[in-house]
Amino acid sequence: MSNSNNKLKQQSYPWDIPAKKPARELSAAMSRLYDNYLTPRPEDNPLFTSFKYTELTGFNYHNNDGTISRRDPSKIIKVDGLYYVWYTKRCTQFPPKGAQHCNDLTPSTDWDLSEISYAISINGFDWVEQGIAVTRPKHPQLGWRSVSTPDILIYENKYYLYYQAFNEASGKKGDHCPVTLSVADTPDGPWLPHGEVIIENGEPGNWDQFSIHDPYLLIYNGKIHLYYKAAYGDRPDYLVGNGLATANNPFGPFEKHPLNPILNSGHETTYFPFKSGIAALTIRNGNESNTIQYSPDGVNFSIAAVTSLMPIAAGPYVANAFDCASKANGIEWGLCHFSDKQARNKHSFLARFDCSLMVNELEKELKVTDVPHQPSVYFAQSLSPELKNKRSYQKQEKEIKSYD
Repeated sequence: MSNSNNKLKQQSYPWDIPAKKPARELSAAMSRLYDNYLTPRPEDNPLFTSFKYTELTGFNYHNNDGTISRRDPSKIIKVDGLYYVWYTKRCTQFPPKGAQHCNDLTPSTDWDLSEISYAISINGFDWVEQGIAVTRPKHPQLGWRSVSTPDILIYENKYYLYYQAFNEASGKKGDHCPVTLSVADTPDGPWLPHGEVIIENGEPGNWDQFSIHDPYLLIYNGKIHLYYKAAYGDRPDYLVGNGLATANNPFGPFEKHPLNPILNSGHETTYFPFKSGIAALTIRNGNESNTIQYSPDGVNFSIAAVTSLMPIAAGPYVANAFDCASKANGIEWGLCHFSDKQARNKHSFLARFDCSLMVNELEKELKVTDVPHQPSVYFAQSLSPELKNKRSYQKQEKEIKSYD
């Protein structure tokens, strides 16, 4: 064998995948395996996971007729051996009918005319609904039309529920609303409404000028971190970004970070402490949807893994959410929601997701990259009748011209 062939053989990428970046020139794709991810194999990456889903017991949906909906679960906390979760609950006489047909009894959207309910569980699979935690106040108080999308903060032995407060039906002018909170001495309440806006919308022309959605609370580096999302840009040409505001007190003032938006994608906000930084589930909307991202400072995020079938509106059980732990372990499970979007019975229902996003625990069943799906999953994403007819007509035209 010639010296040139020996040299080429020595420089080849090895059969046994190196854990560390080889001392040789690599393609851009192979360099990313070492520069952008915690490990070259996703199966070894603590921030890669596949997701499994389980139906819950304990919730009645009135035969799925669209009059009862539960969605947007908070992160889950554990108090005295019980898991607690809060969520948007709509219980109306009629399903949503759209902004043009809504009234005091008929919601415009799935989260219109809603209140915030809560449930408890001893195992995370079987739940017992406890009732309404936060009711809609009387007109014209903040949230008189709807209160929704809650998240929980524990701070100095008190409990704070942050949520969106609508003073008009969603869809009338968009999905515009501010965030407020209620406070209690125990997770079972009673909850005292603050009645004031906690974090202001942006100035006219700013990306978050119309809405602060999906408040999500962590304590990190000694400060209260409130992550949120906003849709910006004139529809249909819009994006969804995530922002951050911090405070030293649950009531604020909250200071928005100058680098907002801190995530360029992600329809809901789901964050959790991981090692000494913050990780995020980035689902739906944007170039970086279907990714799990990591930030060493809670602000500057990079893609840590790419996955599929991510949980919608995920509310994980985050053991280290409020204790300023310097080395957090990650998450293993939580609740999310699924939606039935049929015209006659639009509603959502809660479900459990399981994952493997722990620092030192690699659950093989949840580290699978090749996840098979039934054909029905793919055929559910069928063409609209309009596009199907359009493409069928175009094909016929091409065939006719080809024949001519």
